[in-house]
This record gives sequence, C-alpha cells and structure tokens, in this order.
Amino acid sequence: MNVREGTVRVVIPDEDDGSVFFNPVQELNRDLTVAVLRAYREREPRAETYLDAMTASGIRGVRAGADGWEVTCCDIDEEATALCRENLRQNDVDGEVLERDVNAVLHETYFDVVDIDPFGTPIPFVDAAFRGTRNLLCVTATDTAPLCGAHFESGVRSYSAVPRNTEYHAEMGVRILLSALVRTGARYDIAPRPLLTHATKHYVRTYLELDRGATVANEMIDQLGYIYHCEHCLYRDSETGLIANPPSSCPNCGYGIQTAGPVWLAGTCERSFVETVRAYVSEEFGTQKKIDSLLELLAGELALPTHYDQHRLCKRWGRSANAMSTFLGDLREAGYEVSRTHYGGTTFKTPAAVDEIRSATSDDREYRTSS
Repeated sequence: MNVREGTVRVVIPDEDDGSVFFNPVQELNRDLTVAVLRAYREREPRAETYLDAMTASGIRGVRAGADGWEVTCCDIDEEATALCRENLRQNDVDGEVLERDVNAVLHETYFDVVDIDPFGTPIPFVDAAFRGTRNLLCVTATDTAPLCGAHFESGVRSYSAVPRNTEYHAEMGVRILLSALVRTGARYDIAPRPLLTHATKHYVRTYLELDRGATVANEMIDQLGYIYHCEHCLYRDSETGLIANPPSSCPNCGYGIQTAGPVWLAGTCERSFVETVRAYVSEEFGTQKKIDSLLELLAGELALPTHYDQHRLCKRWGRSANAMSTFLGDLREAGYEVSRTHYGGTTFKTPAAVDEIRSATSDDREYRTSS
C-alpha cells in the first residue's frame, strides 16, 4: 500500500500483513512532530541531526528528512529497515538506516534530536536517550492504562511512582510520565524542560528541551511532588517535595485520601513555544485543523496539576449541564481563573474548589445565598 502524509509518499504493509508496524491513527502525532521540528529549528538553528529510534516503516524519519533534517533511522527488525531504506529512496531523502538496538546506538553517538516512539512504555529507552541527545528529546508513551492508574501495579513498576485512576486520568498519565523523565534525566545532571506535551486518544507525547548541570537538574526535581485526592467529595490538593505528607483524612468531608506521585506539578508546555509551533502548522498536514485546535487549547491551559469535567460535576449535583462558555463565564464572573483543557470538550481547570464551582455556576439563588 502507498500512503501519502505531508509532502511524502511511503510504502506500508497491507493491513493483513503484520510484518512491519504502521499506525494510521498516529498521523496527528507525526504531523505535529514536523511542526515542532520546524519551530525548534528556529529556536536552535544549530540543531541538524535527527534520530528516528523505532523507525518501522520509516515514515517519521522520511518526513523529517524531507523537511531538511539529517536523518538516522534505527530498528532491530530486518524487514523494517529494508522498508525504511525503500521509503527514503522513493522520496529522494538521504538518510542512514541502522539495523541495531537503539540503546547501543545512543550510548555511542549523539544526535541533536532523538525521537522515542515505542510500543508501550518508553522507559527502557530513556536512560540511553538522555545520554545520546544534545538538544531535544521527543517521547511517546502508549501504555496509558499503567500511566493513568488503571493498571496500577504495571504503572508502579514502569514509572517508579504511584498513579491513581481519577476522573482526570489523562492528566495523571501526563504528569506521571514527566516525573519519570525528570527523575531519569537528573541521574545524569540533565534537566528536561517540557516545551509541549499532550494526551491524545491512546498515547501521551512530550517534547523536552535538555539543559545540563546539577543546579538546573535540582530545580526540576524541586517541581515534583504529590497529589492528594478524595474520591468521595472530589477534594484535591498538591504539594512539592519527594516525601509525601498527606492528611490523615479528607479535610473537606472526613473520608479517606488517595496519594499519587511523585508527579510533575509544574507546567507541561511553554506557551511561547506552542504559539511558534502553531505558526508552522500548514495545509500539507492532513490533521491541520485538529492540530490547530489542540495547540490553541494547550496555549491557554492553566498550569494546574488536575482538572474537572463539567458533565461529571453536573451529574453529581443532579442538574443538567449548560453551555461550557456560560459555565466557564460564570466562574470568571465569580473571580476565579479558569481555562478549557485539551483533555476533552467538557474539561476545564480552575483553582476553585468543588463547592466554589458549584456555587458560582448554580442557577439556584437560594443555594448561592446559603453557601
């Protein structure tokens, strides 16, 4: 089969042939990667080399090469590397193809940009990736159930943290992943700063700019901490530090508290970089409209470690959900910061507590007065 993405056309296996993996659902991921690479070239003009670490069909590496990057594609599978060479040749893209374990490659060679996009958790590759990346590390995790706490034991094993399966489960996954990456980088006195991070469908994707030195690595560790969550009343709080100090019971309702962490508590995107990426999203992308909408939401998202879902709240309160614009406008009118999030059409962030959200958005004036 021939598939066109962006400016390239590649050969991929037939659907019945599972010899080389290709995921059409990841087109948004790949389109956005090209836009990020363009924006990062503006930020760091000296960046030239790009490693597609799990290349499979080679489509990601081919697209980077067609966009002017000096590309190396790596895979341990013989059929994958053969297909990758064919796809590079078909698109007149120069690039090196390695049939090797990428961990070994990254312990031997530096690349300006390294892209880790494995099946499942990226953790078996990130130690080597931090050693072999100069500037920008791109990481995808597709094991969202362990990250979000739905597969608890697997999440603990893979990420050396305690994930919790809350109503903000996708955000939990983002912050568990970033925590593991920050802690891994710190072992090598590397500070990975999130430039852009999103959770889309079945995966989490982050782009990390690497800074070096014990001082900056310590600064990143200082932004790790714990989330305390009550499933009964939806109370949540967070605090920085590597030692959890949860309340013995929920200070709001007296029920038990769940503790998640260590998680990344700071911002997951750099707003100015997100805006630069938006400028590089072009009509050649099949997912242009989706990416532009995603980036608009990311640019406006508050840097809070949890979010709420309007429909879940309204169902809990026994009332119909009104228009999101009205709901959020009521919160702003009541004096609270608020933003939509990219996690869903009814999700939002605010520092307001659940009772404050209810009061600010209720049509029941008697309730507002009594509150």
